[in-house]
Amino acid sequence: MKASFFLFLVILLYACHSKQADFDASGNFEADEVIVSAELNGRLLSFTAQEGAVLQKGQVVGTVDSRDVALQREQVQASIRALSQKTADINPQIRLLQDQLRVQQSGLNHALQERARTERLLKADAATGKQLDDINAQVEQLRLQMTVTQQQIAVQRSNTGTQNRSVLSEQAPLQKQVARLDEQLSRSQIVNPLPGTVLTSYAEEGEITAYGKALYKIADLSQLNLRAYVSGTQLSGLKLNQAVTVLVDNGAKGYRSYKGTITWIADKAEFTPKSIPTKEERANLVYAVKIRVKNDGYLKIGMWAEVKL
Repeated sequence: MKASFFLFLVILLYACHSKQADFDASGNFEADEVIVSAELNGRLLSFTAQEGAVLQKGQVVGTVDSRDVALQREQVQASIRALSQKTADINPQIRLLQDQLRVQQSGLNHALQERARTERLLKADAATGKQLDDINAQVEQLRLQMTVTQQQIAVQRSNTGTQNRSVLSEQAPLQKQVARLDEQLSRSQIVNPLPGTVLTSYAEEGEITAYGKALYKIADLSQLNLRAYVSGTQLSGLKLNQAVTVLVDNGAKGYRSYKGTITWIADKAEFTPKSIPTKEERANLVYAVKIRVKNDGYLKIGMWAEVKL
């Protein structure tokens, strides 16, 4: 009887000892969580980002009703088209003045021919000097009229151009509004920003959402970060990208072992968290480190783990 009890005690102690493993630090697993928010006000016409769903980067997981934005865009485009109705058409006025100029040119040509004929007659004593003076005055008058008409054409072009530029200057701001509304329309689709698993869903299809309102939380669970704490004496033996061994409780089977890589070491010490034991319990100050561990599906956020450096 005593022998049986002694054998049982030995087995129990061995089992307890096998469950215990030397470790240098311990902590909890965490993930880089991202909260995806709405970028447009409206009703959720569709939403598929439910808890536990595995999403890919760039995957469309929902649509926000954007009819109001679409109507605003159509209104601005109508305003752009209306600008063409406000511009003045310079062609009728210019054509009228050009016709007048051609008539004046024709009259000038005729007057020049008359002056040449009168000069020949005057040399032959068949005309008087007064007749030549009258024709010269007529030529100068026609030339002056043509100069005035040409100036009127230039002034008309300048005034109409200034008026049209003032109207068309409104087009650029309106086109910017169209571009801004196009950007808002593109945000009516909820696009998943990174591959991962939906941890928490905050919305349902049919609900009203608003810009900046959280829709769901997602994290890439293929790799987790173990936040552990080491003492000052252990810190000198650590460096970035250092390989370590991470041990996770596996029930009666002991521990599951994983390979980990140190990706971050805190620059400042902090007081030992009450829930985190260290190798030297007398240490009041510890340093946080992050260890990246590839997840085989067994590791969960918040799970406890121990580290062997």
